[in-house]
Amino acid sequence: MTAETDSHSSSEPIAGHEPARRGGSIVLVLLVAAGIVAVAVALTTIGRAQAQPYILGVLALLAMVGLFNLFAFAAGIIRFADRTADDPVRGRLADHAPDGLAVTDPKGHVVYANAAYLALTGAATAQDVRPVERVFIGNPDVSEAVFRLLKAAREGKRQQEEVRIAGGEGAHGRWLRMRVRPLGQDRREAKYAVWSIADITRDRERQEDVFKELQHAIEYLDHAPCGFFSVDPAGDVVYVNATLANWLDHDLAEIGSGGLRLTDVVSGDGASLLTSIVAAPGEVKTEVFDIDLRMRGGKTMPVRLYHKLAFGADGAPGSSRTLVISRARDEHSDPERAAEVRFMRFFDHTPMAIATVDRAGAVVRANARFAKLAQGLAPDGAANKSIFRTVNPRDRGLLIAAINQAAEGQGDIAPVEAMLDGARERWGQFFVTPVEEDERDTEAAVVYMLETTERRTLENQINQSQKMDMVGQLAGGIAHDFNNVLSAIMMANDFLLNAHKPTDPSFQDIMQIKQNATRAATLVRQLLAFSRRQTLRPQVLDLGDALSDLTMLLRRLIGEKVRLDLVHGRDLWPVKVDVSQFEQVIVNLAVNARDAMADGGKLTVKTANVTADEAAQLSYKGMPAADYVRIDVSDTGTGIPPDIVDKIFEPFFSTKEVGKGTGLGLSTVYGIVKQTGGFVYVDSTPGQGTSFRIFLPRHRPELEAQPEAPAASGTAKRPAAEAPKPRPDLTGQGTILLVEDEDGLRSLNARGLRSRGYSVIEAANGVEAMEALDEKDGAVDLVVSDVVMPEMDGPTLLREMRKRNPNLKIIFVSGYAEEAFDKSLPENEQFAFLPKPFALSALVEKVKETMTAP
Repeated sequence: MTAETDSHSSSEPIAGHEPARRGGSIVLVLLVAAGIVAVAVALTTIGRAQAQPYILGVLALLAMVGLFNLFAFAAGIIRFADRTADDPVRGRLADHAPDGLAVTDPKGHVVYANAAYLALTGAATAQDVRPVERVFIGNPDVSEAVFRLLKAAREGKRQQEEVRIAGGEGAHGRWLRMRVRPLGQDRREAKYAVWSIADITRDRERQEDVFKELQHAIEYLDHAPCGFFSVDPAGDVVYVNATLANWLDHDLAEIGSGGLRLTDVVSGDGASLLTSIVAAPGEVKTEVFDIDLRMRGGKTMPVRLYHKLAFGADGAPGSSRTLVISRARDEHSDPERAAEVRFMRFFDHTPMAIATVDRAGAVVRANARFAKLAQGLAPDGAANKSIFRTVNPRDRGLLIAAINQAAEGQGDIAPVEAMLDGARERWGQFFVTPVEEDERDTEAAVVYMLETTERRTLENQINQSQKMDMVGQLAGGIAHDFNNVLSAIMMANDFLLNAHKPTDPSFQDIMQIKQNATRAATLVRQLLAFSRRQTLRPQVLDLGDALSDLTMLLRRLIGEKVRLDLVHGRDLWPVKVDVSQFEQVIVNLAVNARDAMADGGKLTVKTANVTADEAAQLSYKGMPAADYVRIDVSDTGTGIPPDIVDKIFEPFFSTKEVGKGTGLGLSTVYGIVKQTGGFVYVDSTPGQGTSFRIFLPRHRPELEAQPEAPAASGTAKRPAAEAPKPRPDLTGQGTILLVEDEDGLRSLNARGLRSRGYSVIEAANGVEAMEALDEKDGAVDLVVSDVVMPEMDGPTLLREMRKRNPNLKIIFVSGYAEEAFDKSLPENEQFAFLPKPFALSALVEKVKETMTAP
């Protein structure tokens, strides 16, 4: 412990040049301790009685010294020495620091200030030291900054300000950097604030000089007689000089603030040339390009670019440094340069990709279209180095052979049609021509390439459409002939059933014939569905309710191994479809999905509305933008191989084993959806599953031209094959003109009608029917006529008969759809329709219904 008096009161500042306090001495402590021990030993040798007065005296002396020290410490006359505060190294660091340092107490009084602070604040002695706010009081340039510093000091925060102090007359001003911070972290020390003041005039002068030099450099660059721009790796233009901005008619203030990209200032595919440079990591490359720049108004100007690009250690490119030289004036001053400019513009703006290659296929030079194509195929730049990398390995040998022929100087090389390399299927046609012989050391051939992806896609679609139409026509024709045969079989079978009782031995054989005929009629209807010539009974339908009704049936069809998940869209729009045919579509797709998931899986049926805008974004081929209701039927099965996915809608095409499918399931789906006015597409990935996407047009009741016609006008309220009510009265009277070109079927129909009490006149075609009508003077109650007949078809027969008798009733029978010939009839014609094949009961029921109708 050391004791010393404080030479200043607590309110006076302590100058930084005071000598450091003296520390305590361990020797003095040891001497005092040794003296006390010696006195104690001496007193023990003289006896207890003699030593007692001396002991009391020593204790009294020590008590007086201790009491005096306590009073002196309490009064602040003496204190324990702080060796950290008295450290001469730390003290000298603060005293001789180049920046002015001062410490203020909570009342704002300076309790410490070093020599630099005294010098910067103009204090001659330690007694003249003042706090910062008093030093700069009345200076309007500094007062706001000082106020912010004082506020930070009171709140125990850090703050920094830079201010300029104006000089006197003829003197330069000064720049000062003032900082304030709390003295320590604890609450007591945080009440003290440490102020520092540094003269940064020289630093600011250097900064101003550098700024002026930079301004001069920018001014020189801006007004140089050539253009300059910089573009970052993302394609954003980050700098353009004033000259180039003036050429392109852009506002210089707007460039660099966002929005202007390289593709906005470079015409055509020229931007691909600048972004197609490939270099090794750490390399700096400079390329020369002759391209066109685009002005703000859309006009173009020819320029030559010196494009410098530096690549980092990771191979990533940095921002470019691009010099732009205008070549617009060359067109008038130099004919040779003008010709060069015109050639380069033609070379870069042609819609054909052009590149010159050496014998190994390395690209020597290329136009902008080739650079863009190469970037789309291989973003890593490999296609810009070798033209072989643009071609799929499957067809690469064809292009190699063509380039080898050109390298040997051969002409008339056949074009090469090859698949391009890349993530999606793309095709290109390559035209290879040789170069002149003296140039073959560096360039072996010129390769021209046209992308033919869209053309091939369109050709495939047209071919597929024509093939499907031809197959549909064939299927429809076969179905029509089969319907006539089946009608005769079913009619004769009905006569046999009427002549035999259930107890007859042959009754079961006759029933077997009827069941097989019905099965054959179902196959014919599927053929007609594919050819879109079946008879539909459309009605407005809520798909959500229709699918819910099918749930139980679908669960039984797919079995327990397959989980069914129905996802209904909200507020589905109505559609107008044939309910039974729509159910057949869903059932066929569900059965196919079940067969593709032999080990189990998940079948998902999902519905949703698709607006016209959403339909346009889907970009399905052949589907116009309109409102649709979408039905997705997805499975997690084996998927469909890509080589047969285009054949799945063809009739009789099947991947199932013999006897396990007719091959008409998906063709029926295709025909029904198409005849309804919808579209069906398939997405399949082998091993992951298949999704059929059906789009049915939204039904709008307000667009209906007329309400549905009554049954007599051709739109029956229920199918003709529907089971009649128990034992109806199907007998009647009247004359019926029966027109049918099939003799056997005509005789059976006539026999059945005569058995019910009608008088029947038979005719083999429309001409005979007209003659019979004339013989009877039009006294015919009903005409039952086939639609497709030689010499005169059904619609023509109807028009001719109506000329003689406008009120004549007629029933058309056909294996084709009613809509197939309805369009060829005059508007609002009244007729009934009965689809083939039909049973005897259906014929006589339709005849009586029509004859009794008003």
